[in-house]
Amino acid sequence: MSLSPAERYALSRQQRRQPRLADFVAGQRFDLDPFQLAACSALDEGRSVLVAAPTGAGKTIIAEFAVFLAMQEQGAKVFYTTPIKALSNQKYQEFVDTWGAESVGLLTGDTNVNSGARIVVMTTEVLRNMLYADSPLLDRLAYVVMDEVHYLADRFRGAVWEEVIIHLPEAVRLVSLSATVSNAEEFGDWLQAVRGDTDVIVSEERPVPLEQHVIVKSKMLDLFDSSGQAATNRVNPELKQLARAGGRSISGRSTRGQRGGDRGRYHRDARSGNGRADRPEVVAMLQGKNLLPAIVFIFSRVGCDQAVRQVLRSGIRLTESAERAEIRQIVESRARMLRDEDLAVLGYWEWLEGLERGVAAHHAGMLPAFKEIVEELFQLKLLKVVFATETLALGVNMPARSVVLEKLEKFNGEARVPITPGEYTQLTGRAGRRGIDVEGHSVIQWVDGLDPEAVAALASRRSYPLNSSFRPTYNMAVNLIDQFGRERTRQILELSFAQFQADRAVVDLARTLRKQEESMAGFEQAMRCHLGDFGEYAALRRRIGEIERQSSKGNPTHAQRDRMQRELTAARKAMRAHPCHGCAERESHARWAERWWRLKTEHEQLSRQIRTRTGQVAKRFDRVTEVLESLGYLDRDASGALVSTSSGRILKRIYGERDLLVAECLRRGIWDGLDEAGIAAMAASLVYEPRRDDSNVEYRLPRGRFREAFERTTDTWAVLDDIERDHRLPGSEVPSPALASAMHAWARGTSLGTVLADTELAAGDFVRLSKQVVDLLDQVSIVADAELGATARSAIDAVRRGVVAYGAPA
Repeated sequence: MSLSPAERYALSRQQRRQPRLADFVAGQRFDLDPFQLAACSALDEGRSVLVAAPTGAGKTIIAEFAVFLAMQEQGAKVFYTTPIKALSNQKYQEFVDTWGAESVGLLTGDTNVNSGARIVVMTTEVLRNMLYADSPLLDRLAYVVMDEVHYLADRFRGAVWEEVIIHLPEAVRLVSLSATVSNAEEFGDWLQAVRGDTDVIVSEERPVPLEQHVIVKSKMLDLFDSSGQAATNRVNPELKQLARAGGRSISGRSTRGQRGGDRGRYHRDARSGNGRADRPEVVAMLQGKNLLPAIVFIFSRVGCDQAVRQVLRSGIRLTESAERAEIRQIVESRARMLRDEDLAVLGYWEWLEGLERGVAAHHAGMLPAFKEIVEELFQLKLLKVVFATETLALGVNMPARSVVLEKLEKFNGEARVPITPGEYTQLTGRAGRRGIDVEGHSVIQWVDGLDPEAVAALASRRSYPLNSSFRPTYNMAVNLIDQFGRERTRQILELSFAQFQADRAVVDLARTLRKQEESMAGFEQAMRCHLGDFGEYAALRRRIGEIERQSSKGNPTHAQRDRMQRELTAARKAMRAHPCHGCAERESHARWAERWWRLKTEHEQLSRQIRTRTGQVAKRFDRVTEVLESLGYLDRDASGALVSTSSGRILKRIYGERDLLVAECLRRGIWDGLDEAGIAAMAASLVYEPRRDDSNVEYRLPRGRFREAFERTTDTWAVLDDIERDHRLPGSEVPSPALASAMHAWARGTSLGTVLADTELAAGDFVRLSKQVVDLLDQVSIVADAELGATARSAIDAVRRGVVAYGAPA
């Protein structure tokens, strides 16, 4: 982006004023955009920043500057947090390349590399756990980068982002990087309220302009009118005419109903008569228009794999001989750790053929190692087309020249719903490579019923609202009460973004309340007297003043005057008899006491004001604490304050949706006597989330001790579920043993092929489940008694083998 003379002059002045920023900018391949400079400048001046900008705009340069600043400060540390492990692994490698392996660490729950380094990349949950445990690794922490911070809207994991933001020490500067959200200022106001000095920097500009197209049969049309005779946001009249004609004006006669019309083609019956090109035709068209590399988003894993097979069967080859040799060499070096029998099960040879021809899929069902190879090859420009689900849009660095959307709706687990403007922006944000492409291209495939006006509206809206998903959990409640006490915890929860959105004023009031308490503690110290309780003495002086004011008001009766006179005489006598009356610094103490009293009055009024507001977060917290108290995880001390019990201290170290159930099973000894395979199978039953069509299905359970333990676990769940509902909490789903046998077999050494065949699971799903099992077993190994803890540690080794162990950084 070229700067005007005035902007260049302003930049040169800024560089003289901020030499660290000037040094950083000088080392970059590109000139920094205005929003990048503004954010880096704010960081250099000691402020936190929230940066909201489109995908691909270059937000990570600000994170890199935070790392640069930390490395300039003696012994300072920077933590870089991401929502997913794949992103953590990618950022770890990038920082290693820049700063060297000795300066960079990685913590992702199942990976611990150089945790004491000055630059540590981690998932957000790891940082949350470190804050609750008051980890020594937090010492000298200067910066925290929260990549993809808009993820706090995620209803399952979003609360973790808020917990981190609230609990980070105030001196830590926060770098929050977000996609463009429509309420960035509101989110920034909340950050300002809970973190202090925070600059909000919003950019709507893409560094590479995005052209929008629609593919109709063998023709690619611009979404917006490009004739130059109308405003640029006017929909292409040809598309509008096509919509009215039902998709027949371009594709000519329909082949629908013709005998043999779909012979030799793949799903042409669902495509060819409605103006929709099939997948090989789309790839050929993109290649012919020089729009590769491309990412084609298909909201179905099966669809992605199917698309690769269709392109391969069509005979398309997108790579040159030298590229194919390089691809094979990279893949073989990355996959050499996998056993031959596992490679066959994973469809390795067909996958490799696709890679060599420049085509691949990318979705959560794939082995994580395979996904990483696809990402690496795409970044090296060796892959030309990737068919992907929307998980690819979440931050992984895979920019393309064009992005194709097969449909504008997806299945959300319950029904097919239109994608949101935010999702559209996130997906199409991959189009256009900075420094390579003059423009990016978004391509939508025509389907029957497509409304060009609706598509134009979707493409024109660049943002979506960020809404909190924060809710207190059992683990959170025990940790906070143990650290801060119940009342202070309620105040902390009033600082949440959820409460801020429910009632923005409460956050400011709670912050004022906290500052008042700090001031009152200072006043109390200043009015302390060595002769006695000066607060008590000050109360007598205040009472005398009140009686004198009352007697001077109105026209009191004779009886009222006598009563007030008696009270006044008694109060003066008590004041003169008080030890503090003879203090040489009495009047100085009295001035501090008066300030304390005025502030205390304001504090009580403010507290009442907060209590009258709709504190839904705090109310849920109260219900959670009631459950914990009824079960003995919390108790009252001699002063009546809530404190954690020995059971509560177990719950403090159990994270996840089933935290209370896990703690209760450990407390009751339900899992005692399970062997390695049995405890692994139990963990799988707790972390697996069954599909809707899994209900009322009879599952084959592992033999032996597991069956009794699982039955007692579900009985315990039923008891807890009743207690939760009695306390007006939503309860949870019954644990599912759907994958217990598979995990039991895997932990006993059964081959990958046998396990996958028995479960019909995709390899990626099995690896993800196994890593969740390892994570839960790790927690159990820490808090369980010696025998079960040792069994859990052995189970971790039994599960973490083969494809489950493969792929973690060395």
